[in-house]
This record gives sequence, structure tokens and C-alpha cells, in this order.
Amino acid sequence: MTTSQTAADPVLVEIVAGTLAAIEMEVETAIGRTSRSPMIRDAHDFRAGIHDRQLRKLTGRSYSALVQPVVRDYPIEQMNVGDVFFHNDVYLSEGGIGHLPDLCVTVPVFAEGAVVAFIQAFGHHDDIGGAVPGSMPSAATSMFEEGLMVPPIKLWDRGVPNESALKIMTRNSRMPDSLAADLDAECSACLAGARRLGELFERYGVAAVEACFDAILANSTEVYRTEILSQIPDGTYVWEDYAEHDGVDEPMLHRQRITLTMDSTADVPLVIDFTGTGPQAKGPINHCGDYSDGNFLKKWLAPVLRNLAATPERMAELDVNEGVVPLIEMRFPEKGTLLTPVFPAPTNARTFVILRLLGVLAGVLAKATGGRMPADQETIRYTGVYGTDADGESYLMREVLGGGSGGRYYADGEDTIHVVPDSRNLPTEFTEGRFPLRIEALGLALDSGGPGRYRGGCGYEKHIRVLRDAHFMSIADRSILACWGVKGGKAGRPFQITVDPGGPDEHEVDALADAEPLTAGTVVRVRTTGGGGWGDPLDRPVEEVLRDIAWLKVSVEGARRDYGVVVADDGTADDAATTALRDEMRSARTGEEPFFDRGPGYATLSGGAAFNEFDVL
Repeated sequence: MTTSQTAADPVLVEIVAGTLAAIEMEVETAIGRTSRSPMIRDAHDFRAGIHDRQLRKLTGRSYSALVQPVVRDYPIEQMNVGDVFFHNDVYLSEGGIGHLPDLCVTVPVFAEGAVVAFIQAFGHHDDIGGAVPGSMPSAATSMFEEGLMVPPIKLWDRGVPNESALKIMTRNSRMPDSLAADLDAECSACLAGARRLGELFERYGVAAVEACFDAILANSTEVYRTEILSQIPDGTYVWEDYAEHDGVDEPMLHRQRITLTMDSTADVPLVIDFTGTGPQAKGPINHCGDYSDGNFLKKWLAPVLRNLAATPERMAELDVNEGVVPLIEMRFPEKGTLLTPVFPAPTNARTFVILRLLGVLAGVLAKATGGRMPADQETIRYTGVYGTDADGESYLMREVLGGGSGGRYYADGEDTIHVVPDSRNLPTEFTEGRFPLRIEALGLALDSGGPGRYRGGCGYEKHIRVLRDAHFMSIADRSILACWGVKGGKAGRPFQITVDPGGPDEHEVDALADAEPLTAGTVVRVRTTGGGGWGDPLDRPVEEVLRDIAWLKVSVEGARRDYGVVVADDGTADDAATTALRDEMRSARTGEEPFFDRGPGYATLSGGAAFNEFDVL
């Protein structure tokens, strides 16, 4: 990993690390303040990243795309000050781009007349063409239905934008003005970040700064080897989880399996083997994960390992940068699986796989460590409304709502967590001011968190009234299956969309929907998933259940059904009745329960089985 023989000054290492973090935040702040689309500006579904000239990710606050596809097509020696490179082609991104709405810009940083680093930003944009608004057709069977594919190109040349390329991209978008503004914001922010990083090299010299890069990554490698991986007992562990539908075939168990092998004596101690993962889906839930030896996937999954830190405070301190890569080996099955799809297999809903893998890794680590991992949380779901406003202009309100995170061995799960760092729901005032919509309720989904000694976090409940005829869309998973509970904890409630709740036309909408018609005045209720519970719910202190009732996280009925807590008319617990009910519920259990609880939906897709061979220790 060494780029220079210069020894790193420990004080300068701290200065460089702090400067990298500040520049990354400055780039993201600039994008957030100057972009136009709700997805980028308001929901904040984008990330920035800094990489060195060896293409190693230096910052670790969040994930980012890869520089590899850019330098593959444009050698570093041919780059110039002011160049900006662009791509969104999933199959040509080396695994760094998951679906076509994720647009990526990359800017080289120069010092002493040569490229020394890269500033990169990528995010989920409103529309890049394709069969439906938002470029995520739920029934797509080919990439060609999903939008415009752009391999790595030079979008700016020596500071001059490529107007022809911009015309092509905006012409293919239903939201051309937003797309143009967002791209301009990202390019400008990355160019500014490149100048800022160049100043660091000018101040301290290339050799000294690169020595600090080496030290930052080497420290990360050592910390993860000694503090984190040391918590995993040597051995081999297997677990699998599932996506439930692909938009084309009937709902089924789309399998994602991890065989984890830990060998503390090996140079590469952790092996993650995806053999056994199910075949490539007809619909758009595939993810290209096997490129560059899984380089992107290693950094994507590694944050899960932080849960093995000695304390929650220590976990929060740990970043994931390129330093984790030498510690992990990934083994992929042959081409033609959910993780190794063959072009032009569709990928727009690849979140059903790549984000589910976070839970599969957490599950297999839970088996390895006796449950010292959080229960499951839902990955991500996209909901939205589109139509025309009073002026006859087309609009698209797209939102990435969060869900509850899993209960932990020391605490309840968090409510309404968004998987994308720093992302958020759209503010009600913004939504009502910009779109012909009214937000009539936004709060926690009652009883959605999985029961446990430590309860799973609650999901959202949101009521949206359309003021003009429109269409509703959804790209979501976990509407049949649920977020699993662990070590006696129960699964959370699944995702649910209801049109006209409580009205004469009440009906459920499939979690994969492109164009559910809504007449003016109709209300849509969106309930997102609750996290799984951790530990036996009958061990949860009564006072904590009463607190959940007061905070509208658990109903009185749910307290009795899930926790065995009987609430009197005055809101206090009936201690005698509670003790009797809990004793009755414990005695009704037959045999040893599985380590994982997948919820009742699993039996629907498994042929009646409540769990499988991997769910027991």
C-alpha cells in the first residue's frame, strides 16, 4: 500500500484526516444548497467521496462509488485540470453504480503537475428516461427499459462543459431542468473540492500528504483486525435471507446466502462466500457485485462489522475506508445469479439484494457471536406520486422513507431510520408548496416494531391526499416477509400501502407498482417496516411497555398480545394478571424456538415452514 518512503508525521496525519473530512462535507453541503431536484436537495440521497491516485477510498463516513471505471477508460496521464468525468452505466461501473438513476461525477486533483487524488459525487436523480417516471420500472426485464446508459465520458474538458452530452442526457429525462441543475451543482462542487484538496498538497508537499494517506488506511486495517475481527470466533458459519418478489414472476424466495469463514491466523482473515445465492431474476432486483474482486461490496458491507465494537461509542468512532479491503476476501458464484447478473439483466430495484446483504451479513455474524448483533431492519423503499399540476406541468414527488432499525443486545432499535446517511423524508411544507398534494398525517406506525426484550424501531405512517388525478408508484420489499427478530425477538410488521383507508374504496396496493390510479381527493396511507426485536419479549420490563404505550409506539392490545402485559382501565399495569398471562404464554411454547424469527409471511412463500435449517444454532 505504500506510495512513498516518507514517514508520516502523526500530527500531520490528524490534520490531513480532518481536512479530508471537511472537504467531503463541504462538497456535500455545496451540492445540497445548489441542486434542484427533491431527491438530491431535500431527501439528500447523494454522497461524496475522496480517493487517492491509487484509487483507494480515503474517507470513511459513508460509502461512495468507484474511480476504477474512469481510469480504465481515461488513463491518469491524459487527464487535465478542470476535467470532469461522468458515468451511470451499471455494467461498466465495476460494481460502483447499482441502477441508472445513480449518476456519478469524478474530478481529478492535481499537484506538482500530476494527478494525486480524486473527488467524486454520486446520487439518485429524479429521472434519466426509461419506461416510467423515475426510471425504475418495477416490471422491467431489460436494462434498455430502465433509462439512458452512459459509460464513462468526459463531461467537462479543461473547465468547459460538453454541451452535446448534456443535451443528450437532459433530452432523455422527464425532468430536464432538474437534471441539468443537479449535474451542474455536482460538477461545480467537486471542482471546488479538488481545488481545496490541491491546497493541502501545495502546503505540505505530495510525499508528506501521501504518507499520511498510507498511515490513515494502515491504521484502519489494524483497528479492524485487532478490535473488530477478533470478536468473531474462528470457524465457518452459514445463513441466508430473501427478497420476496421481482416484479415479473409471482412472489417467491429469491435467496441470498453468505458462508462466512473466520481464520484469525490468515493474512486475509475474513472470507465471505456468496455461493448458494439464487439465480438471476427476470425482474429488476439484480445487482452487479462481483466486479473488481468485490471492491465496492467490501466497503459497502464492512459497516455492519462495526456492531462488534466494544461499546456503542467506539462503534460510532469507526470509519470504513479502503483500509478494510485487505482484510476481506469475497468469493462469488458463476455468472447468472442475483449478484452476478448477465447484461442486460435489469437492476433498478437492486436495493432488494445489495441492501438485503447487509442483513445477511448481520445474521451470519449473529450466529457466530451468539447474538451480539442487531436484529434486522428494512433496506430502502421508494414511493411517489406523479401527474400534472394546475398549470398543466408534469411533476414527480419521489420519496425515500425510512423504517425501524433492529433491536440490539443493549438497546431498542431506532425509529424511522434512513439507510442512506443523512437522508430524510420530504418536509411537509415543501411537498404541499410544490406539488398538488396534502400531507394529512406523518408519525410512527403503531405496533410496527418487532417485540423483544429490546423492541425493534417503529416505521413511518404517512397519509397523502392527492388534490388532482394522479398515479402512485412504489418500489419496496418486505411486504410479505418481515424484518427478522433474533435470539427470541420477534419479526417486525411488513410494509403496507392502502388506498382510501377506512373508506368505501379501501384496497391494498402491491409493493411493486408503477401506475396505481388515484382520483382527486383520494388518500394513500404508507406504512413502512418495523425493525426486528432482540431477545424474549416476555422479559421486557413492564414499565418499558407502559412507556411505549404512552409514546404511541405500542397499543394496549399489542402490549397484551406481544408482551403479556395487561393494562388496567387507568393505564397502569395489572401486575397479577400480567404475571399470570406471561406464565401462560411461556408454558404454551413447544420446544426450543429458532434463533431467528422471520414472521408469518415466510411460511407463505416457503411452503408452510416457519424457519429453515440455517435459522437454528
